Amino acid sequence: MPQDLVTAAILVIGDEILSGRTKDKNIGYIAEYLTGLGIDVREVRVVPDVQTEIVEALNALRSRYTYLFTTGGIGPTHDDITADCVAKAFGVPIDVDERAVEMMLQRMKREDLNEARLRMARIPQGAELVENPISRAPGFRIDNVIVMAGVPAIMQAMLDNVAPGLVGGTPVTAVTIQAGSLPEGLYAAPLGEIAKRFPELWIGSYPSYSPAGFANQIVVRGRDAGQLEAAEAAIRSMLDGLKARQG
Repeated sequence: MPQDLVTAAILVIGDEILSGRTKDKNIGYIAEYLTGLGIDVREVRVVPDVQTEIVEALNALRSRYTYLFTTGGIGPTHDDITADCVAKAFGVPIDVDERAVEMMLQRMKREDLNEARLRMARIPQGAELVENPISRAPGFRIDNVIVMAGVPAIMQAMLDNVAPGLVGGTPVTAVTIQAGSLPEGLYAAPLGEIAKRFPELWIGSYPSYSPAGFANQIVVRGRDAGQLEAAEAAIRSMLDGLKARQG
């Protein structure tokens, strides 16, 4: 692996995701965003609103990757337990943070800060706040763990605010090659041989279907421009040869 490789995991928290009631819209957005920063997302987990499972996942993922991004579970209701779980994972106390309260007061009156809303101001000790320009209730970052809301618009705003503090690696470049109607089974073996020649690249074949019929794309991803160019040339040459034989 390159020395400048920066990795990340995404931990999605919530019974509503696992039940199918809520369709996740954050994983793809975060992954694409981080890829643009040169950060490779290597793992995604979805866990229920169960403290033991959240804490276990937090500790496993934060120790394995450069960054861990969590979404969900920082609202005002009884099942919003992400902040408590993060505090437990790090072994630090958690309480209402006056910095968070001041942020929330930008949107509501102090008399409207009832017990439920104050739950959103409970922050683990030692955490930095992540601003939320939409509803003002902040996320937070502690060590390499970035805790964000589950609502997509709010999560995206939080990610924009935390991004300047992230250290990325060399961005990945992708090249897409149209294989057309050639069946995957026809080029699978020679594509596999090309992949062996370029172990530092990611080479994948992706079929799609439209009213016009089946079509395949081969995508080559990597950080070395020279290897990308060589692999692309090899794949195009292989496809051209197969198409010529097909007549």
